[in-house]
Amino acid sequence: MNRILLALGLLFVSCAVARGIDSLPPTLALGSPAPDFDLPGVDGRNYSLEDFAGAKVLVVVFTCNHCPTAQYYEERIKRLVVDYRDRGVALVAISPNDPKSVRLDELGYTDLSDTFEEMKVRANHREFNFPYLYDGDTELVSKQYGPVVTPHAFVFDSARKLQYVGRIDNAERIQYVTSHDLRDAIDAVLEGKTPAVRETKVVGCSVKWAGKEDGVRRYLEELAAEPVTVDYVDAAAMEALRKNGSGKLRLVNFWATWCGPCLTEFPELVTISRMYRNRDFEFVSVAANYPDEQPDVLKFLKRQQASNRNLLFGVPDKYRLIEAFDGGWNGALPYTVLIDPDGKLVYKQLGAIDPVELRRMIVRTLNERKPW
Repeated sequence: MNRILLALGLLFVSCAVARGIDSLPPTLALGSPAPDFDLPGVDGRNYSLEDFAGAKVLVVVFTCNHCPTAQYYEERIKRLVVDYRDRGVALVAISPNDPKSVRLDELGYTDLSDTFEEMKVRANHREFNFPYLYDGDTELVSKQYGPVVTPHAFVFDSARKLQYVGRIDNAERIQYVTSHDLRDAIDAVLEGKTPAVRETKVVGCSVKWAGKEDGVRRYLEELAAEPVTVDYVDAAAMEALRKNGSGKLRLVNFWATWCGPCLTEFPELVTISRMYRNRDFEFVSVAANYPDEQPDVLKFLKRQQASNRNLLFGVPDKYRLIEAFDGGWNGALPYTVLIDPDGKLVYKQLGAIDPVELRRMIVRTLNERKPW
């Protein structure tokens, strides 16, 4: 049965390509049987419908790492698993997104993208208590269910017929929730009843169906074409850099062309800049080279496509500039700090950064100041 469904999925994809169809797959109709699947989970094993055969109710939630709406619901999904596990309810989450179809500017509210490896990191960090499955390589299973956004919930009864499809509740921010649609549907099905509300609209990030790679490539080409410059900085400018006042969360990285660890981590910093630059965020690089090494500094920055703000020590007295920025800094490189708009230091790393740790701090700080 599973092979037949997968074959049908392949046929759907082949026909779509042949006819140039780019429309969304239809959402599974109420009363339909649950499409089978054989998908890898973040825990190292594969899952299919058979693994949940003993459940009175099966909830399938399509979700992902990068979507801020999906992130809002992670704790609520975990709570739902705890509340219903002794009542015969099983829940499985599936990520439908093709990671290659996600642009960097779509990652402004997340620390992780939607690759399978990053799903493992998210599940471990957030302590998911449910199977988290990956369908991003082919999306064959997801196309049979037809989720519109992440998250999108499907509730099946003991015969695995679809009884509810839609939202988890009616507000991402939990303080505004007044309708617990998913829980109400589960309760009704457990009682052998038809849910009073069987289908709802959903709000969230659109599913990233495969085929958007060209758009991602064009976006990267646009970024690569942006001008790259470097300006000299003096002691007064260093003091101003540290005080901030830009109205933005400011990430500052001190590096040099002769510093191996600096060069190794720099691409990660450029990626971070591209992820969050559409929010109240800016990345500033400061080269601790001598002023006459400006051509080498600029050459490296252009190779990195670093179109962010770039500075270079403008006087030979490096120690005066170091002292002007941070009297407690011993001058070792690389040195990375995160400064909030009020001038408060919220992150400091002497030596190589942990990119995931830094991204988490950026997202947390941005969200605390201005939740979306």
